[in-house]
Amino acid sequence: MVELAERTGGGITLHARVRAADGLCPHCGRPSGRVHGRYLRRLSDAAVSGARVVIELLVRRFRCLNAACAAVTFVEQVAGLTSPHARFTPLLRGMLTSIAVALAGRPGSRLAAALGVPVAKDTLLRLLRALPEEPIEPVRVLGVDDFALRKGDSYSTLLVDLERRRPIDVLPGREAEPLAAWLADHPEIEIIARDRGGAYAEGARTGAPQATQIADGWHLWKNLGEAVEKTVGTHHVCVRTVFASALPATPPPGDDIWQLPPSATASTLDVCGRERRLVTRTKERYAAVQQLLAEGSSLEGICRTLRLDRSTVRRFARAASIDELLVKAVNRTGILDPYAAYLHQRWNDGCRDSAQLHEEIRALGFPGSIQTTRRYLRPFKSTTAAPPTPRVAPRPRRIGRWIMTKPGNLSDEDALALKEIRAGCPELDAVTGHVRDFATMMRDLTGSELPVWMERVERDNLPALHSLVNGLRRDQDAVIAGLSSSWSSGQVEGQNTRVKRIKRDGYGRANFDLLRTRILLRT
Repeated sequence: MVELAERTGGGITLHARVRAADGLCPHCGRPSGRVHGRYLRRLSDAAVSGARVVIELLVRRFRCLNAACAAVTFVEQVAGLTSPHARFTPLLRGMLTSIAVALAGRPGSRLAAALGVPVAKDTLLRLLRALPEEPIEPVRVLGVDDFALRKGDSYSTLLVDLERRRPIDVLPGREAEPLAAWLADHPEIEIIARDRGGAYAEGARTGAPQATQIADGWHLWKNLGEAVEKTVGTHHVCVRTVFASALPATPPPGDDIWQLPPSATASTLDVCGRERRLVTRTKERYAAVQQLLAEGSSLEGICRTLRLDRSTVRRFARAASIDELLVKAVNRTGILDPYAAYLHQRWNDGCRDSAQLHEEIRALGFPGSIQTTRRYLRPFKSTTAAPPTPRVAPRPRRIGRWIMTKPGNLSDEDALALKEIRAGCPELDAVTGHVRDFATMMRDLTGSELPVWMERVERDNLPALHSLVNGLRRDQDAVIAGLSSSWSSGQVEGQNTRVKRIKRDGYGRANFDLLRTRILLRT
């Protein structure tokens, strides 16, 4: 029963006591009304409107009347409010535990303070460590992978139930013995998806001989890509030879010869043969004005829409056709037009100096500046053919990416370059064929073709791929199963990424037990 509620600078304080006359002994369950003493308990509760709430509860200590009971005295408890030695109500304890699972120590403490329930970081860590672990249900398909506690120094092993898509345990280290011991306690496992590490293979053989081991397809493809890149690096001399011998075609002579457009047929064109900007702008404005008139717009509305002067809009609106407006643009002459023929002739004779050409036409009476001459000649220079430059051979990693990419996903330029490389280097042509055959096996889940594929690879002079084949033979059963099954370690890699995020949230300072708890609870 709440007797008093007061608001102080520190929050809200509720004064309460228990109304029941008797108390039940928690050991024997016998009621007792004999009070041994009283004391005050302070319980923190969930905040109200951001204000901290403290419940000051007056509780009684009873003497147990059962002579056979081991307890002499006991303290009365209020269901849903108190528990032995607790300083938080069950509601607040649940809230703080959820914050600890999500954010752990210092970040969780900062969030709790913002919510009106200040708590120390160590308290949150104690609540987190006190959470019971969920029992592991029977596992049929298990995924195994490692992650770094400290890269290059210490590692742990993550176990994932691939059917339920959740981590079920974290083992210290990445050796075979801990995995074998864990697997021995779970004889129900039928499939183990793993990478191609020897330790996990040995642990699976020892701890779960009844299970089928599956070498993950992503790791197989990665190993193949590394072998391809080594092969491309070995034969990069051939690639450079191919690109050095295939220079871009030089333009035919005479491409930089400029001719004046016939004035009768191309008077709307500039010296480059393109439509003059004034002509283009006139056509666009005429079309826009006529369209707005057809839609019923007034001249004032058209002026506001197109941001044009009223006289301009009136002239475009009254024009019977576009040809009427183009007369001025067509018949418009420039200051250099009388000297254009002379400039074209001198340019075609090989004179490329703007200053010299300007002096020559000034002698003929040209009154303009040298900037006018330069602007007129600028299109000539931009289209003059430059000497061809040799092609740069792509790096081995880029060529390896072309080989490992599905042909339909390559751009036309990359596909053409790869075709040239294959034509100029028989070894890389053979590698490309082997890679595409391997990709077909992975796509169609035809792992039974792996032995034939390895024999074809061994017949070619490809040392890097031979090393890959030797490694595949040592783990052939798992590789064939991986190329024949839809199960893979993709889900494990996703969980691994989540684990790295949880580890970084703790700034790498969490002990193994705390990190393991957060990994298993944040699912």
